[in-house]
Amino acid sequence: MFNLLPNDGAVFHHADFLTRHEASGYFSSIRQEIPWQHDQVVMFGKVITTKRQVSWHADHPVTYTYSKIQKTARPWTPHLGQIKQAIERHTGLTFNSCLLNLYASGAEGMGWHSDNEPELEPSGPIASISLGAERKFIFRHKSSKQQISLYLEHGSLLLMTGVTQKYWQHTLPRAPKINEPRINLTFRRIISTQ
Repeated sequence: MFNLLPNDGAVFHHADFLTRHEASGYFSSIRQEIPWQHDQVVMFGKVITTKRQVSWHADHPVTYTYSKIQKTARPWTPHLGQIKQAIERHTGLTFNSCLLNLYASGAEGMGWHSDNEPELEPSGPIASISLGAERKFIFRHKSSKQQISLYLEHGSLLLMTGVTQKYWQHTLPRAPKINEPRINLTFRRIISTQ
C-alpha cells in the first residue's frame, strides 16, 4: 500500500477492504439500524438543515462539535462494532468514535474541509469506510492547491494519518447522475469533550 499524498501527510486506500457481499450486508443493516437525522450546520450566522443525514456513535456519550453544532454520541450498534473491530485488526490502530453520513444520491455531497475539530486527537488517524454508490473524492493541499483525486468503491477503506488534516482539505463533490445512496463511516479518536 502506498501513500497517495506527495507530502505533508499520509493517505492509504484499501479498495477491497470488505468483500462485495460483506459491504452489501453492512450497507443494508446499517441503513436500517442507525437513527439517522438530517444534519444542521451554521452558515453565515444561520442554522441550515442539510440534505444528508448523520449519526454520531462512540464508546461513551461524549459531545462533538462541528460546523458550530454540538452532538452527543449514541452507543455502538452491533454492525458498527463489527466494522470497528475489523478496521482495528487490519490497521493496528484504535478508534473510539464514528461519524456516519448517509447521502441519498449523488445530488448530495460535502464541501472542502479538514477534520480538525478540537475534540479530535491532533494528527490522529481517521478511517473512512464507503458503502453503496462509488463516489469521487478529492484532496487539495492548503498551500500549493495541488489536488489528488480517487474513487471510493463499495467496501473500500480510506485511512488518513499523520498531519494530513493540518495541510490538506478534502471534498465529496456532487455527482447528479448518480441515483444510488452512499453511506460513509468515519472512525475517529476523540480526546476532549470540552
